[in-house]
Amino acid sequence: MHKVPVTVITGFLGSGKTTLVRHLLQNNQGRRIAVLVNEFGEVGIDGELLRSCRVCDEDEDPNNNILELANGCLCCTVQEEFLPTMQALLKRRDRLDCILIETSGLALPKPLVQAFRWPEIRTGATVDGVMTVVDCEALSHGQFVGNLGALESQRQADDSLEHETPIEELFEDQLACADLVLLTKVDRVDLQTRNQVQQWLQKELPNGVKIVTCQNGEISPELLLGFNAAVEDHLDSRSSHHDTEAEHEHDDHINSVHVVLDHGFEPGKLIDCLQSLVQEYEIYRIKGFVAVPNKAMRLVVQGVGNRFETFYDRLWQPQEPRQTRLVFIGRSLPQTMLHQAFALDRR
Repeated sequence: MHKVPVTVITGFLGSGKTTLVRHLLQNNQGRRIAVLVNEFGEVGIDGELLRSCRVCDEDEDPNNNILELANGCLCCTVQEEFLPTMQALLKRRDRLDCILIETSGLALPKPLVQAFRWPEIRTGATVDGVMTVVDCEALSHGQFVGNLGALESQRQADDSLEHETPIEELFEDQLACADLVLLTKVDRVDLQTRNQVQQWLQKELPNGVKIVTCQNGEISPELLLGFNAAVEDHLDSRSSHHDTEAEHEHDDHINSVHVVLDHGFEPGKLIDCLQSLVQEYEIYRIKGFVAVPNKAMRLVVQGVGNRFETFYDRLWQPQEPRQTRLVFIGRSLPQTMLHQAFALDRR
């Protein structure tokens, strides 16, 4: 039986990986795609968002094609989390055209790709290509990630993380393993700045690796899929800083708070409330779904630092409770106070 091609999408938190995968699913051109999402936290917001975009056959359950690996950094839990999930997927590889793996912002690409050398996977799947997503706006400000605090909170909250990689070296590893680099958020800088970022980035890449600009994840699947790179067979040419790393201490002050409310919010008032909370508490990231009064569609809200984005993704289902569900990731966040803030600001 044929090997299923697997595309690995790596990049820092907030670079646009989920937006890219969402666009691929919405424009799958008839491909039967399974997605593995390396999610942070107990509530799979990203996974559910992707699940809503899946185009399925009438008799196909979309839940079967979106799998969330929620128990830590994927490259550090390869054997415990990734291996059994891949084995389950490969049992039905005759019904799959390809697999997308969206890694967390902390994952090193090489340990994940190495897993495709294991006998349990090698006969059924191959790494078609590694796509590294890079935030152009962040690089234009001399940073690798748009919000360093959000990345650090994710790092410290992951008990399973076995590497404490300096952000510069993690970025180098993501570039070294890339078959293609997608430069996102180019609309947020002027043309001269974008060209300067591209010129610098090209010097950091291995010979032959190209950069493609990408806005709102809108890029042709024909460009991203079908590289036939068999990356697992050529890992020696993709150098890595970190084959083994000592385990680091966990910061118990980093936590996530999940707020589930049975009432809705006007978008403008909700954003005002979130902005106030960001000023009052050390909140690194906010994401979730919101019920808006007199609206038939569900509102998605995503925030990094004090920047927020909202959009309507789909209609509420007839049997689905119209709840507002938000996840807050930060330092020493008080669950009771956050719930009380929303109780006071409802309407």
